[in-house]
Amino acid sequence: MKDYSRRGVMLAATLSALAGYVDAVGFMTLGGFFVSFMSGNSTRLGVGLATQQWSQALTAAGLIALFVVGVILGASIARRAGEGRRSLVLAAEAVLLLIAAGLCAVGRREAGMVAVVLAMCFENAVFQRQGDVGVGLTYMTGTLVRMGQRITTALFGGARWDWVPFLMLWLGLATGGALGALMFLRFNVGALWPAFGLVAVLAVAVRVAEARADPG
Repeated sequence: MKDYSRRGVMLAATLSALAGYVDAVGFMTLGGFFVSFMSGNSTRLGVGLATQQWSQALTAAGLIALFVVGVILGASIARRAGEGRRSLVLAAEAVLLLIAAGLCAVGRREAGMVAVVLAMCFENAVFQRQGDVGVGLTYMTGTLVRMGQRITTALFGGARWDWVPFLMLWLGLATGGALGALMFLRFNVGALWPAFGLVAVLAVAVRVAEARADPG
């Protein structure tokens, strides 16, 4: 995270909050399965297999497989766009969230959740660098490990505040998750519309910033 500007860190924290928001909506829609947290789905797959709850295992396996496909698609778009064109990846994510919200609005929730999973995969490609994830936005275990490591470094005389961006990512995800759950309780799957709106605004804002940075 220290390689990113303050604006980049803020964008990452905002997208992490969005991921928490969308994951909470997906979790409540799918009855305890995740649309971006595949560690949780992997655990549910294992438990389902061990307890012979085949429906649970099949759902978890399907989500994991879909996620891998989505990561491939998102990474491919990011590669073609180039690291300086995050706006294109965000625009693709916004389109998927729009499709998801529209499908859910007409009662096709399962199809809508497919689009949501793909949207979260695309989000992870926003900070892609040389084919790898530069910043994990939809999962926090690695982020918390890095935060702990940076705190340790600070305690031993290293940089004092390098752990703060990782804390911001985690706080974003947790806060977004709480807000997503509250919105779902009030608006059901209609809570996806604000998520689409936020990503659309971010895509435009990032595109404007890119144009200013590279006027040619």
